[in-house]
Order: sequence, then C-alpha cells, then structure tokens
Amino acid sequence: MGEGKNVCARSLRIAAVVALYWVVSISMVFCNKYLLSSQDIKLDAPLFVTWFQCVFGVATGATLTLVSRQHSSLSSIPQFTGDFATALTVMPLSLIFIGMITFNNLALKYLGVAFYTVGRSLTTIFNVLLTYFLLHQTTSLLAISSCGVIISGFLLGVNQERQSSGAVSSFGIACGVLASLFVALNAVFSKRILPEVDNNPYLLNIYNNLNGVFLFIPLMWLTGEIETVMEYHLLKSPYFWMMMCLSGLFGIAIGYVTGLQIQVTSPLTHNVSGTAKACAQTVLAVFINNSLKTNLWWLSNGLVLAGSAAYALVRHSEMKSKEKNISK
Repeated sequence: MGEGKNVCARSLRIAAVVALYWVVSISMVFCNKYLLSSQDIKLDAPLFVTWFQCVFGVATGATLTLVSRQHSSLSSIPQFTGDFATALTVMPLSLIFIGMITFNNLALKYLGVAFYTVGRSLTTIFNVLLTYFLLHQTTSLLAISSCGVIISGFLLGVNQERQSSGAVSSFGIACGVLASLFVALNAVFSKRILPEVDNNPYLLNIYNNLNGVFLFIPLMWLTGEIETVMEYHLLKSPYFWMMMCLSGLFGIAIGYVTGLQIQVTSPLTHNVSGTAKACAQTVLAVFINNSLKTNLWWLSNGLVLAGSAAYALVRHSEMKSKEKNISK
C-alpha cells in the first residue's frame, strides 16, 4: 500500500513538473517572438535579448541570496556565491547552453512560431547520434525506424511551409537544426554536471547565466548587435524594458524547469516532452494567428509527434527488458 502511494506521488510530481515546463516554455517562446518580430517592438538583436536574460538571472539569484541571509524563513533558498571554481566547472555546459538559446532565438526570429515545431524536431535524432558517438551505445532497428518517421515529418514540413508561404528562411531552418543539436547536448551534459552544484537545477541555471553574461559580450560585438541596441528607438521606453524583464523572468524559469524535468525524468523523456510541447505550441500559434494550413502541413507535425512518441515507447520497453535481464 505504501509502495503504491509512493508511485502515485512520484507520478503526480513528474506530471506537475512536465506541465510547469510546458507553461513556462510556451510563454517564453511567444514573449521572445514578440520582442524579436512584433511591429510594436521588433528588436533586431536576438543575442542581446538572451544576454539580458542572463544578466537578469544573475541579478535575481544574487538578490535572493542576500534576502535569504537576512530572513531565516527563506533559508531554504540555495545560496549563490558566484564561486569561480564552480563557474569554471559549469563552463562546458554553459557553452552548450549559449549555443542552445542563441540558435533557438535565431530560429524563432526567422521562422514562424507555427513552423518552429518542425524546425526544432530533430532533437531525438541528435540524441541517438550523441548516444552512439559519445557513449558508444547502439540503437535498435525499431528505434531507428521511429527516427525515420521524425525525419520524414521534418522534410515534409519544410516542403509544405515553402508551398504555403512562398518562401521559408534557409538560415532559420539551419538555426532550428543546430538548436535541436544543442538541446540534445544540453540534456546529456546537464545530467553530468548537476552533481557539481549539489543536484540543484536552480544553482546550475544561475551559474549558466553568470558564464553567459561574459560569453555573450564578444558575440554581440562580432555580430554588430551592440551598435544596433545603442541606436534602437525604444531604448528609453518603460514598456520595452518591462517586456525585457518579463522575458528575463521566463529566462530564469525555463532554466530551472528544464533542469528539474531532466532531474525527475531523464534526458530522453525531456526531449520527448519538448517535442510534444512544441506540437501544442504549434496548434496554439495557428489558432492565435488565424492561419490556414494544408492537410499535409498538419501531417508533417503529426509525423514528428508520432515518431517521437514511438521512439520513447521503444526505448522505454528496451530499458525495462534490460533491467529484467540484469535482475535475473
């Protein structure tokens, strides 16, 4: 009876974490899309938006640490000390983290939110490739067949987007593919580095942001975004900075809930959850923009979701079978 309660409690916790990840991630995508592409703001500086999110995250972490030291009721908040050694340990993950959010924002800028699902659908494929090349583990033919379905959905989605919109950004697609690669890398390396920060996703996110504050500056300089921001016509607008701070809050939240979802599930489950979330996000984007899409366009999204779900089921079945064989 007690074991059943524990399983139920664990399942509810996992469901709550996954739901929280969906809400935060979808909200952040629409907020960033508004900052980068809306007629009201339209700031042509995706790296600056991400850099500001990192600054906001570090400032928030430092503030919470100071407040918690003065109020014993908040002593449970993890202490962010800005330790150099810890920041250095987290640096490999931070480089991946920067690649992930940079290409993610670039894909979001050059692709519509509705097409964003297909553009970012190859995470599972890269997860298989990384498992083979980094961990030297092979994947079953059935799992690879599921990956074939995902790739078919991706190619069909690109084809249908070109037909429906007349043109689709090749650069945006390339950024989407690279974002998928870095998402897969981030999931693998987060699991490895979490123990270095006492298995605390909050601290891992803050140290990622701290490293990002310094790493993004040369990137912004090289791409000319610093000059773009200095000449931006809404730089003194309170509304602009309010939206930037809102994106900063989502930046903090997404790092935390991503690490938390990986911690309570697995890198694979996190990737599948992200793909399913992206499909829900697609439906929402089409509804909000009142867009008309062809049946083949919807089929491409369905193939991505079906392939990802099939892959997860196959891998889950294989892991269960392996555990049984080990127990014997």
